[in-house]
Amino acid sequence: MRDSALEPIALVKRPPGKNRLLPVSFFLFAIMAAYLCARGLEIFPNPISRTAIVALDVLSAMAFALVHGARQYHLRGILAFAAICIVVGNVSENLGVVTGFPFGRYYFAELMGPKLFHVPVLLGLAYIGMAYVSWVLGCLIVDRSSTSTPWLSIPLVASLIMLAWDLAQDPVWSTVLHGWVWLDGGPWFGVPVSNYFGWYATVFVIYLIFALFLRSKPTIERPLNPAWSRSAVLFYALCAAENVLQTAHRADPAFLQDPAGRMWRVADITAASALVSIFVMGAFAALAWIKIAKQEKLVSRV
Repeated sequence: MRDSALEPIALVKRPPGKNRLLPVSFFLFAIMAAYLCARGLEIFPNPISRTAIVALDVLSAMAFALVHGARQYHLRGILAFAAICIVVGNVSENLGVVTGFPFGRYYFAELMGPKLFHVPVLLGLAYIGMAYVSWVLGCLIVDRSSTSTPWLSIPLVASLIMLAWDLAQDPVWSTVLHGWVWLDGGPWFGVPVSNYFGWYATVFVIYLIFALFLRSKPTIERPLNPAWSRSAVLFYALCAAENVLQTAHRADPAFLQDPAGRMWRVADITAASALVSIFVMGAFAALAWIKIAKQEKLVSRV
C-alpha cells in the first residue's frame, strides 16, 4: 500500500489561499502565549493553585495539537491521534502504577488533580500536546525519500524526540515538584533508568498505531506549508527554552531527598534539565528547522 500520507511534506506556493491561514495562525500563537504563561507560573512563586497552573499547561499544549493537527490531518485524523494517546497513555500509566511495568515503581501525588483509576486525568491529556509536536518534528527530520518504511522510521525518530522532552522534565516534576513519586529513586536525579525505556516504548506504540492509521487513509494528510510546520518546531523550542528558564529561580529548600534516601541539589536538577533542553531538544528543533529551509529551497528552484 502506498504511504502517501507519510510522503515528504509538500511546501506548496499558494499566495491567494495562504491568507485563510492567518486567523488560525494567530490563534496558534495565542495558544502558545497561554502555554508560556503557564510555564512561567510553574517556575516563579505566585498565589495561583498549582493544579490550576498544571491544567493551563496541559490544556494549552493539547489545544495547540488539536488546532494544528486539524489543519494537517483534518478533524478526523487529529481526533484519532488524540484518542490513541489517551487510550495507550492511560493503559500504560495505570499498568505502571499497579505493577511497576514498564516505567518502574511509582505513584501520583495530588499535584495533577483528580484521577481516572490510578492516573490523573490531566496526565492522560498531557500525552496529546507534546506527543503531537514531537510527531511533527519527526516527520520533518526523517528523509522519507530514502526509506521504504516511513511508517516505522518516523515513529522511531519521533519517540526519541519525545524522550528528550521527558529526560529534561521528569526529574523536575517528580523529585522537585512531587507530581509523582518514584518509590525506589533512581540515578537520574531520583528517576530510574527503566522509566525512559518504558516511556520510549509507550510513545513508540502511540506513533506506530497512528502511522498505520495514516497508511490506511492515504488522503487524510494535507500539504503543510513552511510557516505551519515552523509553528510546531517553535512550540517544541519554547518548551526547551522554558526548561532553561528554570535555572533562574532559586529553590527553597536547596536540597531534596528522594524516597530511596539520596539527597539531590535542586540547582543541579534544573541545570541538567537546561543542558538536555539546549543540546538535545535544541538539536532536534534546529534539525527540523533546517529541513524546512532545505525543502523551501527545493521548491524555489522548481
